[in-house]
Amino acid sequence: MAGGTSGTRRGPERNTEGRQAVNDQHPAEPPDGSGPDGHDRYGSAPGGHHHRAEDRPARLTVGVVGAGRVGPALAAALRQAGHRPVAASGVSESSRRRAAELLPGVPLVDPPEVLSRAELVLLTVPDDALPELIEGLARTGAVQPGRLIAHTSGRYGTGVLEPALREGALPLALHPVMTFTGTPVDVQRLAGCSFGVTAPEELRLAAQALVIEMGGEPEWIAEEARPLYHAALAVGANHLVTLVSQSMDLLRASGVEAPAKMLGPLLGAALDNSLGSGDAALTGPVARGDAGTVSAHLAELGAHAPRMVASYLAMARATADRAIDHGLLKPELAEELLDVLSEGGRGR
Repeated sequence: MAGGTSGTRRGPERNTEGRQAVNDQHPAEPPDGSGPDGHDRYGSAPGGHHHRAEDRPARLTVGVVGAGRVGPALAAALRQAGHRPVAASGVSESSRRRAAELLPGVPLVDPPEVLSRAELVLLTVPDDALPELIEGLARTGAVQPGRLIAHTSGRYGTGVLEPALREGALPLALHPVMTFTGTPVDVQRLAGCSFGVTAPEELRLAAQALVIEMGGEPEWIAEEARPLYHAALAVGANHLVTLVSQSMDLLRASGVEAPAKMLGPLLGAALDNSLGSGDAALTGPVARGDAGTVSAHLAELGAHAPRMVASYLAMARATADRAIDHGLLKPELAEELLDVLSEGGRGR
């Protein structure tokens, strides 16, 4: 998704007001960004851009709770922008390896200790674990007033941070719209990446500044729209991975030695066309109403990959509906096609 350009929206231009908002919240360090020796210690932002010192927010100490694939990459991007990661938490061996690679020198401690050390805390845990984590941190007194607490869940807005808000924390929801590998390449991929952002009005400029400093572009998502927004991304990206993997499995079964090489140009063109033209980009036997071809597909899948029949039928029905609504599939052809789909290819 991050690689597509057609039909995408550009975020707002870099805004010095947003940086000033972070200065106002955290004035502990000089706004000119100089270190103790008076030299600029900010470094370059992701993508190699060097911002003027007067345009940058006060440098924050950063902590990560949950050193999975996302948290270390975001903290590393913030480090490139001049912020200072000071602590992370991670239990598994893979989490420890990621932290060591992306955040060298940053100590691994337990979550309450992360909150005690950092002015900006990134909660980068699975969606279902987030509410219990926040409630536990608030209940044990780990949340301190004035701390910026940002989670990266796509599902939730700032409402899930209510327990921390009651303790005086400043809540942000910053969801990077990208898949992560847990390797340094993720930091560079943040350049131009959209972030789904939800924040109280008084923190919108601070949220915008942080996203821009990570190389991203903020897209504002209303609190009540977060679940629908997240479902849309799951359909577009997570389900796409499943479909592509199924396609490669079938190509291997048909004797193709390099399925990825074969699919690459086709999928790239299909993605560009769909981003630019929507349903008008639909092609193939379903959109054309080739019922006989679809029936043959179903027969072959039933014989060689029966577990894929259900997903083929589901996507074919959805494709047929969109092709009919868009006027691509003629009514006289649609009837026979829909009959084939309703029968699941049986008897043909």
